[in-house]
Amino acid sequence: MRRRLVWYFAHKRCPSPDELADDTLNRVARRLEEEGAIVDTPPARYCYIVAKFVFLEHLRRTAQQQSALLELPPPSVSIEDEGERRLDCLERCLRQLDQSDRELILEYYRGDASARIRNRKALAARLTLTPNALSIRACRIRDALQDCVSRCGSES
Repeated sequence: MRRRLVWYFAHKRCPSPDELADDTLNRVARRLEEEGAIVDTPPARYCYIVAKFVFLEHLRRTAQQQSALLELPPPSVSIEDEGERRLDCLERCLRQLDQSDRELILEYYRGDASARIRNRKALAARLTLTPNALSIRACRIRDALQDCVSRCGSES
């Protein structure tokens, strides 16, 4: 019976015929559990009747999901435009930093993971700072940059 229900839902072009067939059989099993037997209709016919209702519910759910998607307002700014805008803000905020802070933060984040570790050790030695002190200083600069970028983004 399950195989026939899967074919039924596949023939109706449902995207997940297996799940709908399982849902149908679960509902039939629930009725058998509650009432003990299905006496008013042959069992196979009853399964197809339940399958029809499961299919109609599926169509209704799909239509509701599509209408909900259509009701969403279109994005006012594309993701690419948003990224470009934030990058412009970051560059503007970097220019506002003192030259020493700008060089420090750019050097602190330069390179991939292993290169950053080497760069940070060299940077701490060059500035005669402990690695912890360098980290704290970079964190403060980064926080100031994040605030500046947030303000810049809210102004646009």
